[in-house]
Amino acid sequence: MARLVGTVSRGIRLPIIKENDDLREAVVNAVLEASKDDDWGFKVRDKDIICITESVVARAQSNYVSTENITKDVKAKLGEETIGLVFPIMSRNRFAICLRGIAGAAKKIVIQMSYPADEKGNLLVDPDEVYKKGLDPYRDILDVPTFREYFGSPKHKFTGVDYIEYYTNLVNESGAECEIILGNDPREIMKHTDKILVCDIHTKETTKKILKDAGAKTVLGLDDIMTAPVDGSGYNPDYGLLGSNKATESSVKLFPCEAQGFVDGIQEDMKKLTGKDVEVMIYGDGCFHDPVCGIWEFADPEVAPFYTEGLKGTPNELKIKYLADNAFSEMKGDELKDAIKKEIEKKDADLVGNMASEGTTPRRLTDLIGSLCDLTSGSGDKGTPVVYIQGYFDNYTTE
Repeated sequence: MARLVGTVSRGIRLPIIKENDDLREAVVNAVLEASKDDDWGFKVRDKDIICITESVVARAQSNYVSTENITKDVKAKLGEETIGLVFPIMSRNRFAICLRGIAGAAKKIVIQMSYPADEKGNLLVDPDEVYKKGLDPYRDILDVPTFREYFGSPKHKFTGVDYIEYYTNLVNESGAECEIILGNDPREIMKHTDKILVCDIHTKETTKKILKDAGAKTVLGLDDIMTAPVDGSGYNPDYGLLGSNKATESSVKLFPCEAQGFVDGIQEDMKKLTGKDVEVMIYGDGCFHDPVCGIWEFADPEVAPFYTEGLKGTPNELKIKYLADNAFSEMKGDELKDAIKKEIEKKDADLVGNMASEGTTPRRLTDLIGSLCDLTSGSGDKGTPVVYIQGYFDNYTTE
């Protein structure tokens, strides 16, 4: 009988991982034990994929920084007077604790928030209300009293937080004066200070360039803070504070760093123990946009910061429904099935520009796989920080 199962994604449970635990050994053991489970087991195959969430990797690395560490680094790089923060996302988990550390470094913090939403799609105010008021977020700059006059004190739909009030209080509690302005032209911050910290994630390079071209004296990003240890702290040489998560009220866990040897090592261990060539990657947030709440999930700087060689590249796939509706529209049953299989078997190595591939997803494999993993593992109490994927590289011809 022909094979009827395609891609399968499984969450794999691990013991609770603490700082400096041997995560490599724990992952390999968990996968092999799960494969032997009487009810949920599976056979390890070539081209299977083992995916480990960035959170558990960073925890095992003990890659944490305190607000005091952040304060010291910001002081060294931006001074102790007035610091401008441009386009922070609205997040208690992703940004609030970083803000505590940044605010501790300065006498005054000026925060420029984008409206009606932040980079991730968190709404500060209903876009329809902005339109009704006749405002242009790309031209109209609002101070807080003016914003309140227009919109009152709106709270985030899902968290119930008034982020203008919340961020103001965080800065004040850290001993600094706080001023918030709202607008989408980053050059506005230059009217308040020439020491600027760019806080957006995926548009940061454009924001930095706009500010530098406009003559800003000092322009850094969150990716420039905590790039080296401070008083023995964790660090990330590539992403700094980007991708960090709240650990406690006074510390954050950074995005994992220097973990290529970790993923390569798991691949080597699996080859020795099973004889199979599996791929391995570390994943963070998936790249997907929620159609209801409008939030773009992707708050990490990368979906997959480390992965083995076989996960490089993008899919090269034909659209089966296109073939069925066009080239083979007169066929049915086994004749149609055989014709499509033959077309897949002889497909070009590069289908760019081929109409039969139109509508397939032109994204990196690691981004696609990472999104699948993020949805599989979730962010709550599932307890499956490892995801085991089978059949991802198969197609309709695979038996």
